[in-house]
Amino acid sequence: MDAIGDELRSSVADMPDQTDRFATVYKVLGNAIASRAFPGCAFGVLAGGEVVLADALGRFTYEEDSFFVEPHTVFDVASITKVVSTTAVAMLLYQRGLLDLDTPLGELLPGFVVGRDSGRLARQVTIGHLLAHNSGLPGYVEFFRTVSTPAELYRACLELPIEAAPGERSEYSDPGFILLGKALEVLTHEDLATWARKQVFEPLGLTATGFSPAAEQRPLIPPTEIDNQFRHRLIQGEVQDENAFVLNGIAGHAGLFSNVADLLRFAGEILRGFNGGEPERGTALFTRDTIESFAERQRPEGSSRALGWDTPSKESSAGQYFSPHSIGHLGYSGCSLWIDLDASVAAVLLTNRTWPDRQCQLIREVRPSFHDAVRLALSGQQAL
Repeated sequence: MDAIGDELRSSVADMPDQTDRFATVYKVLGNAIASRAFPGCAFGVLAGGEVVLADALGRFTYEEDSFFVEPHTVFDVASITKVVSTTAVAMLLYQRGLLDLDTPLGELLPGFVVGRDSGRLARQVTIGHLLAHNSGLPGYVEFFRTVSTPAELYRACLELPIEAAPGERSEYSDPGFILLGKALEVLTHEDLATWARKQVFEPLGLTATGFSPAAEQRPLIPPTEIDNQFRHRLIQGEVQDENAFVLNGIAGHAGLFSNVADLLRFAGEILRGFNGGEPERGTALFTRDTIESFAERQRPEGSSRALGWDTPSKESSAGQYFSPHSIGHLGYSGCSLWIDLDASVAAVLLTNRTWPDRQCQLIREVRPSFHDAVRLALSGQQAL
């Protein structure tokens, strides 16, 4: 994973000052820092095919001598991994005719079915169910407390009970995406990080995006927490998620590091594909048909989950003004990415809200306020 390239750095430097236009955005985020929702943040907005805002506020930690966050600062984006890496890989494989969403997981990972008392239900779980978070698998399991190697964790994941018939219950599932990541590796014959780098990140010029940052880069990444429960040390520049840590930092559900410029470029490619516009680099990565298929809400009725992506719910982190035809995702560390397909607008907010521990939940109030302020600013309004 390289530092931000000269091209992206210069584009941010050359951007006209937007502090007046986005004054409410700065106020929302400044108040959040003052309230200790997070020590610092980087944020950006894409509208009409152009980056109209890319900036940062605050520091890496609450210490006065801590590094300032910069617009190009790389963060642990946690579950945004699920869309920028895992779902993006699934979209490409689907688009190329290499992935059938109705493929039973057991065909790719036979251990998911073998030896199960619930073998009938296990045989019904498909790749589509994993993407839609309606597989019947549990939401979260602390595998890291009982296993210590990737093989042990995958085995434990394969043996999880199926708690509901596939398609009948919506439950956001990390284990489901851990298994999805492994299933995609079977299809690509490469590890997830390598295939995503070669087929998604490099073609889009995402120079700051990748798994497992090098040791020399870690001090330049805001720390996520002081871990007093598992690793018993400062967590900085390595994945915060404990299960992903056991998986050597590369997993379908977490482990990706990125920055605002790269995530806006990824969002821009989604919007270009959806709108049929010219790609920045070579052939468009995603077609409109693929994007529409993966943006469609899935069973059961009332679920906000599409395929891999989330969509705005009644009280959404995307706020009041992102259309129902929006897709996005959150990261536990305090990050978010939302893309309004109808308005051709995308917004990125990166924070380390879990510093110094995971107790503060103010991010739940900040996210919708941030997105509302962005959309009002784009419409020419200055105040909430």
